[in-house]
Amino acid sequence: MIPPAFEYTRPATVDEALGALTDAGEEAKVLAGGQSLLPLLRLRLAFPELVVDVGRIPELRGVREDGDTLAIGALTTHHDVVHDPLVRRHAGLLAAATATVADPAVRHRGTLGGSLAHADPAGDLPAVALALDAGLVVAGPGGRRTIPAREFFVDYLQSALAPDELLVEVRIPKTDGWGFHYEKFHAVAQSWAVVAVAALVRRDDGHIAEARIGLTNMGSTPLRAGAAERALSGADGPQAVARAAEAAAEGTRPAQDLSASPEYRQHLARVLTRRAVLTAAGMG
Repeated sequence: MIPPAFEYTRPATVDEALGALTDAGEEAKVLAGGQSLLPLLRLRLAFPELVVDVGRIPELRGVREDGDTLAIGALTTHHDVVHDPLVRRHAGLLAAATATVADPAVRHRGTLGGSLAHADPAGDLPAVALALDAGLVVAGPGGRRTIPAREFFVDYLQSALAPDELLVEVRIPKTDGWGFHYEKFHAVAQSWAVVAVAALVRRDDGHIAEARIGLTNMGSTPLRAGAAERALSGADGPQAVARAAEAAAEGTRPAQDLSASPEYRQHLARVLTRRAVLTAAGMG
């Protein structure tokens, strides 16, 4: 389909972008890599009066260390996230999950910030951001603020970003010494996940001291499997992990669609959590 008509601007700085967003209000949409917005425009599911193309703002790209945190520019592409040595060394879960996003063409164009701002619960990276306890730095007319990932995703395709704000950076605490794994079930290669699980595990003296579990496509937002995380504390072998994974679907409300029923998604969440945790903990 042909998208509706809209005005277009390509600012060169964050301040210029914020000015355009402030002037247009709720009638503007931000274009980063375009892998989420362009399909919405073509299907006429979005009707912006103005598209603000931030793809040429250099300060929004790149990865740097800031003490115990990685600071990743919102426009850093999936390809660059996957191959960045700092990400691979200090946030391996992010690199591993990003490598499963769509296909190479999308990963060369799509951006980390664009994926998170799109707030699709079926997307791979929102649940990973939750598991990593990421902070999302947004700029607005009043300055910058950091939104914890657990507060950023508010509903289906809705985030805590105000219309005049721009996601500029993703801050991820380093997870050196943690095991990790992203377990994804999809009907065909390169498709959206039917369900996926992002697992981070810290072991101590042979047992699991702490676990974080992010769930993809198990509700209207990405979720943390809190009951399973608590049950995994102290788990010392595959049987204990399997028992704890039975709690992975507690509190979830997955959708009914052509890919799966809610009951099947809850079953998948339990199975994939067991697999992901066992692999992350080195017990598989």
